[in-house]
Amino acid sequence: MSATMCQVMGFLVSALGFAGCIAATVMDMWSTQDLYDNPVTAVYQYQGLWRSCVTQSSGLTECRPYFTILGLPAMFQAVRALMIVGIVLGAFGLLVAIFSLKCLRIGSMEDSAKANMTLTAGIMNIVAGLCAICGVSVFANMLVTNYWMSTANMYQTGMMQTLQTRYTFGAALFVGWVAGGLAFIGGVLLCIACRGLVPEETHYKAVSYKSAGYKSGVGYETKNTAVKSDDGRRSYPSKHDYV
Repeated sequence: MSATMCQVMGFLVSALGFAGCIAATVMDMWSTQDLYDNPVTAVYQYQGLWRSCVTQSSGLTECRPYFTILGLPAMFQAVRALMIVGIVLGAFGLLVAIFSLKCLRIGSMEDSAKANMTLTAGIMNIVAGLCAICGVSVFANMLVTNYWMSTANMYQTGMMQTLQTRYTFGAALFVGWVAGGLAFIGGVLLCIACRGLVPEETHYKAVSYKSAGYKSGVGYETKNTAVKSDDGRRSYPSKHDYV
């Protein structure tokens, strides 16, 4: 795969991951009500990062935003922060990647500058993908912990089993995992492409002083431009040339 193709593929994959991160962040189904013990219910509840919703059997859906910040758990706020940081880094990474595309010429920008910009964009997208994956994983860990704690309380109370509401994984978690993976893969492709965008350096060979007409230098070679006479001797000025 050529460097240009690898760069374009990394940009497209990163763009898909960025769009997926935004979609997962704004989705409301981060956690959904578990209907294993109560499959028939008149109310279905699900929650997101920004609001909680209730759907009735009649089809009416009502959502209520979280009107507090300090009242939310610390891990919940950490998930919010990770997703926002991932979106911001992904946006900057895509912006840098657009200007670093080899097929796009902007003024007299050299290939070495494009390679550095491609590497920067790749690192940003990798970090953005890791932020999204970590945020979704932390939220999933919270759901698993609360689920088993609720299950233990249900077995202890017995009579309160029907009143206990448990939540399981929502569709937004799977979207976030896939989006974070795409952003990470896109960043890796951009980092790989930056090596092919660097122009080949000119390698200079040191030549011995005894070579015909060359003097050896440090890291470069220079040719001795002294003019030779017909008989092979160097035409240096002598005292007989002046009257």
